[in-house]
Amino acid sequence: MNVSIVGSGYVGTTVGVCLADLGNSVWNIDIDEGIVAALNDGESPIHEPGLDELVAEHAGRRFRASTSYDVLPETDVTMLAIQTPSNSDGGIDLSAVEAGVRSVGEALATTDGYHLVVVKSTVVPGTTDERLVPILEDSSGRTVGEDLGVAVNPEFQREGSAVADFRDPDKIVLGTDGDERAATLLRELYEPLVTGETALVETGRREAEMVKYANNAFLAAKVSLINDIGNICKELGVDAYEVADALGEDDRIGERFLRSGVGWGGSCFPKDVEAIVQSARAAGYEPAVLDAAVAVNNEQPRRLLSLLDEHVDVEEKRVAVLGLAFKPGTDDIRNSRAIPVLEGLGDRGAEVVAYDPVAAGNMRERFPDIEYANSAPAALEGAHGAVVVTDWDEFGALDGAFDAMASPVVVDGRRVVSRREGITYEGLTW
Repeated sequence: MNVSIVGSGYVGTTVGVCLADLGNSVWNIDIDEGIVAALNDGESPIHEPGLDELVAEHAGRRFRASTSYDVLPETDVTMLAIQTPSNSDGGIDLSAVEAGVRSVGEALATTDGYHLVVVKSTVVPGTTDERLVPILEDSSGRTVGEDLGVAVNPEFQREGSAVADFRDPDKIVLGTDGDERAATLLRELYEPLVTGETALVETGRREAEMVKYANNAFLAAKVSLINDIGNICKELGVDAYEVADALGEDDRIGERFLRSGVGWGGSCFPKDVEAIVQSARAAGYEPAVLDAAVAVNNEQPRRLLSLLDEHVDVEEKRVAVLGLAFKPGTDDIRNSRAIPVLEGLGDRGAEVVAYDPVAAGNMRERFPDIEYANSAPAALEGAHGAVVVTDWDEFGALDGAFDAMASPVVVDGRRVVSRREGITYEGLTW
């Protein structure tokens, strides 16, 4: 199939090159000339395991990039994978998506035949029908349901495992409002991925929009709930991870997202939870559970620092921060729990030295005045305290590096460091 994708961020690039890997011909469209040039040269603009190899393999053949929407008439399906960042009030900023939809409509205005436009961008329920469809019809001169199809097909790819998640999805959601032509095209596109383990969910556009928010809200609340339970365990002298292991054996609960720690961040959970909370309030409903999930999450970095305070007065002391990305496997620092930790250490007058395998460059743009080490052992050397914020595997193998600290106080926000003699060790929730 011939596919065009508008947007070349985490979602657009991953979906585009993975569809090319399935044998489709894909155009990625982006306004950033640097990103387009990199993709055409076979270079991925983002850090994502497995993506570099796929871009290098398919660039210039089944996978191409352009700054022009003129390639759209060559394709059967156009996917919108444009970011919807948060506004100051917590709602989503649709300006980029609306501009993209208008450009798509203009590109299709002079073409004939049925064309399907698919919204993969995360938008609150009703956005596609109430905001995007009118723009698309106005700019294209076409009518949705006649010579133009519109579907909502949310993505469920985690940063750090986006390629694997695309190839082996738990579910594929197709919101078509009963447009059989749209459904047929999407079934054909995703047919190689639909196995006995993958659920194909066909529903309405509003329902598909809501599935994405409900998915992320549920997982965020699950993380906050296990963190709340972990905090109780800490106060009662109970190993929260042993408790979680037992909980995970219950098939009504499951073991995933039961690792208590410093909390959730990234580009999805914070933005999506806040957006659906704001939408609920606008409809007259107070989402008490989601409010509580956010409150627990916001408190975790402060709890981490309070445990450090119990052992070290960090003013004018060297403190190592291990991990800056919001999760391992990515260089993304958006809403990373390291940000409030760095801010809190700065407020305390600490001399911060930070290390992350891939995200230091991005964090340096936000915190240019702190020291960045080129390795975890280098960050620990001479430090009076250390906090673990991201659970990179390499931190679990440090061991002897802690002996080079001026005072080996380690507050572990992710349970990756092993307790041993010679280290003053505090787990955040255990």
